[in-house]
Amino acid sequence: MAEPPPLGVQPIEPSLVVDAPLAAGAAPCTRCGNPLSPGDQYCAACGQETEQAAGEQVASEAAAARFLRCETCGAEIRTEALQRSYVCPFCDSTYVVEFTPDASQRRRPEFVLGFAITRQRAQQEFRRWLRTNRWLRPGDLTQAAIEEKQQGVYLPFWTFSTHVSSRWRASIGEYWYETVVRRVRGSDGKMTTRTERVRHTEWWPLTGRHQRYYAGFLVSASRGLSQAEAQQLQPFPLTALVRYQPSYLAGWMSEEYVIDHDQAWQLCQQHFQTLEKRNIAAFLPGDEHRQLQVHSRFEQTGIDLVLLPVHVLSYRYHDRVFRFLVNGYTGQFVGQKPVSGRRVAALVVAILLGIAVLVGLFLLLSAGA
Repeated sequence: MAEPPPLGVQPIEPSLVVDAPLAAGAAPCTRCGNPLSPGDQYCAACGQETEQAAGEQVASEAAAARFLRCETCGAEIRTEALQRSYVCPFCDSTYVVEFTPDASQRRRPEFVLGFAITRQRAQQEFRRWLRTNRWLRPGDLTQAAIEEKQQGVYLPFWTFSTHVSSRWRASIGEYWYETVVRRVRGSDGKMTTRTERVRHTEWWPLTGRHQRYYAGFLVSASRGLSQAEAQQLQPFPLTALVRYQPSYLAGWMSEEYVIDHDQAWQLCQQHFQTLEKRNIAAFLPGDEHRQLQVHSRFEQTGIDLVLLPVHVLSYRYHDRVFRFLVNGYTGQFVGQKPVSGRRVAALVVAILLGIAVLVGLFLLLSAGA
């Protein structure tokens, strides 16, 4: 005879137990395993976007956009279908061809940071920057023609978070002091007594372990933007990132990534290895150290592909490309501009003449004295 259930526990009716196979055409959610019905855009249990919805969205984005590849610098740009400009924003080249991104199987961005700096504000920053050292600027550099080339572009970045475990070895130095009395002969030939405090260093070996979590390092996945330029434009406030939606790209260009996550991860590890060695050096006891060796193991805990806003202005002067870049969220900028060789030479000559005049005056005054 079956025992009654404990107090407060209701028995489960056999008719309520469901153990049936998935319906025809249904599939489990890739995140939580919840059954999905054909046509579902999101999982009702965890909110994960379904593969069908993601595929439809990619197809919709591709239909509403054109993809151009620069034959000069290799940058691949996504732009609106109605745009008729065929000038590369990174190298000012007109050698661009249209391509279809279907075969590339590129990963879609997870997050995006919208533009907070308008085109007008970016142009104001360019005018202000161009006016500095105006005397050295070539006279035939037309500001108005350059400003028209400025374009807002969403650039791809990989952002990493990682847990680092390190073993380190170093020689630690601790200072100790000794008071020494010396007999010293002075300039007059007489012997005097001098008391000195002499520092000594005692060295001893030390080993240990160090662990730290690092996050928020950005690696440029762009063909047009080097990692050095990307670091000069930072910081980007990653706390303001939002989930990627195609609507954020309306009215702006966006670049396809060419640096994959494996290449970016190698660069990321080099960066975190430098940080880890610096943090361990700051953590070490003693007054100084030497021969610090650090062996680290990296555990990748997170990686996201994000689109960040940058105003790009590229222009040619005497067959050389110059660029002015503005962080589309903070207004931080970095740029290059041409200088007039004749004006620089004239300035150098003027400085040399000024020095020569000052030297001549000094010699005359010295002779008169």
